[in-house]
Amino acid sequence: MSAVPQRGALVDRFGRVHRDLRISLTDRCSLRCTYCMPAEGVPWLAKDNLLTTDELERVARVAASLGIVEVRLTGGEPLLRRDVVDVVRRMSRIEGIDGPLEVSMTTNGLRLGELAPDLAAAGLARVNISIDTLRRDRFAELTRRDRLDDVLEGIDAAQAAGFAPLKLNAVPMRGVNEDELVDLVRFAVDRGAEMRFIEQMPLDAGHIWSRVEMIRGEEILDALRGAFRLTPIGERGAAPAERFLVDDGPATVGVIASVTAPFCGACDRVRLTADGQLRNYLFAREEDDLLPLLRGDATDDDLAELMRRCIVGKRAGHGIDDEGFLQPDRPMSAIGG
Repeated sequence: MSAVPQRGALVDRFGRVHRDLRISLTDRCSLRCTYCMPAEGVPWLAKDNLLTTDELERVARVAASLGIVEVRLTGGEPLLRRDVVDVVRRMSRIEGIDGPLEVSMTTNGLRLGELAPDLAAAGLARVNISIDTLRRDRFAELTRRDRLDDVLEGIDAAQAAGFAPLKLNAVPMRGVNEDELVDLVRFAVDRGAEMRFIEQMPLDAGHIWSRVEMIRGEEILDALRGAFRLTPIGERGAAPAERFLVDDGPATVGVIASVTAPFCGACDRVRLTADGQLRNYLFAREEDDLLPLLRGDATDDDLAELMRRCIVGKRAGHGIDDEGFLQPDRPMSAIGG
């Protein structure tokens, strides 16, 4: 990859160059995972405030001109957006500094069985699929929906569509699914996918996250080492996961220890919410509103200037260990992963 030009690029005060734009397409979701959303009474974003496809494309084009090379579509559940295939198609045609943007997606997989071929044809390169358990009863209890078969069908469809590398995400939770970590890795290995375990973060709607109850990255690795030989894979750069070969490879497993082993020093991500708020890091309590610019007389240069100003204000780290840390008002479903 060629060097990003510093003039006009998205560079913060600490010299971090931003290349990855996470775009939330909706705050709505087809599941109600207990660690993310309440069962009822979710205050959805106002429909009139959601970015149109034209607006999403415009933001992505400006971001690409500032050095963004990858767009990851998130939610909520991005596949609930009716024109998601068109969004992918438009994003994948945007020229970045090294060619077309790479377009990826994080999804619960429920609609992949239906949409995977069209998404692949539209230019989607990769998918991350969430699957926290392989047990039907546990899945229904955890997500408040009996949809495990749809997720499994979605994983098969993603394989058939050729999305690579295929990554499966799970959040280990004490007393919930901690006994399935080895089974999840074996499930992923059998399908040529990489299992990735993510420490539970303080981004739940109910603000009941507990550091004491959270399963730490080292606990996850200890459990896996009881069944597999794990060999570290080099430097991870700006990637969030620490990756390991499983039994000498080629299979791999990743652990994202965002809380206990943060990777903020190499973070190259910026987030756009479904209602047009630019967030310079995941736990930000401040946002920059692009919506008035997009729906006013602002030029692309005006949008670019706001993006640069947003990134300049980025903090050195997420501050979870700071005494004054406050969880963001928005839950993960309204921020985008």
